[in-house]
Amino acid sequence: MSSLLLPRAEFSRKLSPMEMIRNVGIVAHIDSGKTTITERMLKVSGKIRAVGEVHDGEATMDFLKEEQERGITIGSAATNFGWSGCTINLIDTPGHVDFTAEVERCLRILDGAVLAIDSVAGAQAQSETVNRQLDRYRVPRLVFVNKMDRIGADFQKAVRSVAERLGQNAVPIQIPVGEGPEYRGHIDLVDMVQVRFPAESDDPAVFTAGTIDSDLLEAARAARYRLLEALSMHSDEITEMLLEEMEVPRELVVRVLRRAAINDGFVPVLLGAALRNRGIPA
Repeated sequence: MSSLLLPRAEFSRKLSPMEMIRNVGIVAHIDSGKTTITERMLKVSGKIRAVGEVHDGEATMDFLKEEQERGITIGSAATNFGWSGCTINLIDTPGHVDFTAEVERCLRILDGAVLAIDSVAGAQAQSETVNRQLDRYRVPRLVFVNKMDRIGADFQKAVRSVAERLGQNAVPIQIPVGEGPEYRGHIDLVDMVQVRFPAESDDPAVFTAGTIDSDLLEAARAARYRLLEALSMHSDEITEMLLEEMEVPRELVVRVLRRAAINDGFVPVLLGAALRNRGIPA
C-alpha cells in the first residue's frame, strides 16, 4: 500500500517538505471497518501504544460522546502519523447516509483514498455514494476488502462488486490464503511472497513474508499474470515483456502501478481483517 501513497523512491532530487505529506481518507459504507482500520494504522505506525475498539467506545477517532455510545462515526476526524519518511494526514469519515455531506467536505483536500469493502456484503449503497464523490473530485483510490475472517467471506465476489456496482477497474494486487474462519494470510502479487500472520500474536505489525506454498503457487502465478495483463494496458514496456515471455521486474510493476492508480483510474485491491489485526502494514 505504501508504494502507492508515497513519493517514488527513484526521485534523484531532494523532496521538499510539502512533497513528503499525503492527505489520505478512509471511506466506506457504514460498518465496513473504517475506524478499525484507522486504529490499526495508528498502532502499526507507533502513533498509539494500544488499539481501542469501536464496540467498546474506545477508538481514538471516535472521540464524541455520541460516537462512543452508538459505535458509529458521526463527524470526520483527522490525525497524522509518520511512515517511510512521510507524514500521513489520515481522515476517518462517516459511513452513514445521513452524514454524506460530512464526507463530501473532506474529499476536496484528499491526495488519495482507501475504500473499505465488506468481504461478505461487497460494494453497498453508501459505497456507491462515496465512489461517486471520489469520482467528482478525481481522487485516486485503492480498495481494501475487509473482514476476510467472517463466515461467508468471498474475495472474488467482493472484487466483482466493485467492478460491476461501482464501475471501477478493480484489480487485485493480493489474493487471500483461506477465507472466512480459514483465512490465515495472503499472497503479495507484486513481490510474489506469501504473508503469514501468527495466530499467537495480536500485534497488527507482526507478520512474516516468505516463499509461497507449493499448492498455492499455480494460482498465485495466474493471478500475477492477470495483474500484469491489466497493467500492460498502461505500459508498452510491460506489453512487450509479456509478448516476449520475459520476467517483468518488480521496480517496473511498482512504477506503472502507481502511475496508473494516480492518473488512469486503475484501482488496486488489497485485503485483510482489521479487527483481527491482519493485513494493515502488509
